[in-house]
Amino acid sequence: MFNNKVVVITGAGSGIGRALAIQLAIAGARLALSDVNQAGLDETLQLLPSGCTAKGYKLDVSSWEAFQAHAEQVKTDFGTAHYIINNAGATVIGTVAHTSIEEFEWQLGINMWGVLYGTKAFLPMMLEQREGCIVNISSVFGLLGFPTQGAYNMSKFAVRGLTECLWQELDGTGVSAICVHPGGIKTNIEKAGRRVKAAGAEESTFSSQADKTLTTLPEDCAADIINGMRKGHKRIITGNKSTTMFWLGRLFPNSYPAILKRFL
Repeated sequence: MFNNKVVVITGAGSGIGRALAIQLAIAGARLALSDVNQAGLDETLQLLPSGCTAKGYKLDVSSWEAFQAHAEQVKTDFGTAHYIINNAGATVIGTVAHTSIEEFEWQLGINMWGVLYGTKAFLPMMLEQREGCIVNISSVFGLLGFPTQGAYNMSKFAVRGLTECLWQELDGTGVSAICVHPGGIKTNIEKAGRRVKAAGAEESTFSSQADKTLTTLPEDCAADIINGMRKGHKRIITGNKSTTMFWLGRLFPNSYPAILKRFL
């Protein structure tokens, strides 16, 4: 399925993106890997199995101009793209009251606009060749709202909405879309993210509780994603308690906030 296919992965310098790159390289994919962190990206490239075809690109996904140029460069280097995995992400921790507009804009620039830019940059070539798959990384925070996660929730719900729209729009085109909802993955996204300048006790409480749930390895998450891609799933739910969160929102849409309070 992946042998000799061109897979574009954003946020490949660490965590889930790095794990996906390594496992897809083993599966025979040709990789166009990007990250805003050049050092992390270089480390990922060094960890790939010998003999694989891979190229790294420094990319700020929050820039439409940069993403357009990236897509053109990938086309020049590889000829086309068969998969785009919009994985790059960051987090802002803060209540809505404490989070400034500038902090919201920074969060949405990476997590929401970055996913849209990746989709828009690579979709035309996929539609033209009538082959391709767009994999958008949302989160369990795209299924349920959590306190102090307003900006992050907003971005991940947007990714979910975009992808579910694509499910229908792409029907019959040869191109598909997948929405991934990881939860409890042991990555450095929170440490690499931002705590709002006006943060208080609420933010500290959430962070300490959230740390306890980060038990799923990125490698296990990546394996779940690739397995779901192989099976043609439209939605992939992976990670510690992620399935529980999915059903919590489905079965208790009005009362789940009160239930979550017992654990946060």
